[in-house]
Amino acid sequence: MTRFILRNIVKFVLLMFAVSLVTFVLVSVSPIDPVQANVGQAALVNMSEAKRAQLAEYWGANTPLFERYANWLYSAVQGDLGTSLRYNAPVADVIANRALNSLALMVTAWVVSGVLGFALGILAGANRGRLIDRIVKGYCFLLASVPTFWLGLVFLIVFSVWLGWFPFGFSVPIGVAAADVTLADALHHLALPALTLSVVGVANIALHTREKTVDVLESDYVRFARARGLSTWGALRHHGLRNLMMPALTLQFASISEIFGGSVLVEQVFSYPGLGQAAVTAGLGGDVALLAGIAVLSAAFVFGGNLIANMLYGVVDPRIRRGEQAGELHA
Repeated sequence: MTRFILRNIVKFVLLMFAVSLVTFVLVSVSPIDPVQANVGQAALVNMSEAKRAQLAEYWGANTPLFERYANWLYSAVQGDLGTSLRYNAPVADVIANRALNSLALMVTAWVVSGVLGFALGILAGANRGRLIDRIVKGYCFLLASVPTFWLGLVFLIVFSVWLGWFPFGFSVPIGVAAADVTLADALHHLALPALTLSVVGVANIALHTREKTVDVLESDYVRFARARGLSTWGALRHHGLRNLMMPALTLQFASISEIFGGSVLVEQVFSYPGLGQAAVTAGLGGDVALLAGIAVLSAAFVFGGNLIANMLYGVVDPRIRRGEQAGELHA
């Protein structure tokens, strides 16, 4: 256990270092001029050379890459992620103000997509070859090829413009003071972005669960249960759910990275003020401190999901855990 913990700590530290370094390098080689991106072309043309130099120094445009990164890394190790020049606030404060919105969106989509995908997968597997199976598979194949932003735009047109069931965007009603926003208002604004992200995330878990359901129904112990008089659903409920649930749960934790990536596009489409929208704003404005902070946080989030998934693999199949231990002893 000690070796396992130490190995993952080392992996985590190296991942954080690599992600932050790559972020700084990409922003540095980007053709975006942070001064022009944030003051506008018209204002930049009419600006004096002294003012341009002052803004370039403020944005760090003339500071060498590794000097900027070394300064940021030194501060980050001490708990200071720097200052967001785009929002004129500490990066930690910007992330803290927006993290709750993103977390609510991703958790809702993660739970709904997992439950819906698991249910559809069992339904399709238990009715293999029938109409409902073909419908579920067609639905999953279609969604797997549909871009998240396009589906968000379609949902926005249908449910907000045509039907008027949901607001056009944002996380709270426009013109309402923060103290007057109710939980119902927040959930109303959250519903459509979360639905978009949930619908896209259903495909993988549903198709995987369908194949596992087919395997379970063809297993000897389920055949024996059905020979004793149990129905297909009864055999699945009493003898197959645990064998289906653990692999599905493992896959669901492994899909956290997809949920996080999809939330960036969904937040942009619905103007939802979360970390994804802030990351896009930081990238387009050359705000490297904010972009690095969000990248590090998202990498830590994904790392945690993959770690849980790997641990669940050992629970599902003890041979994996024994194989890792044997490899460590051999090494």
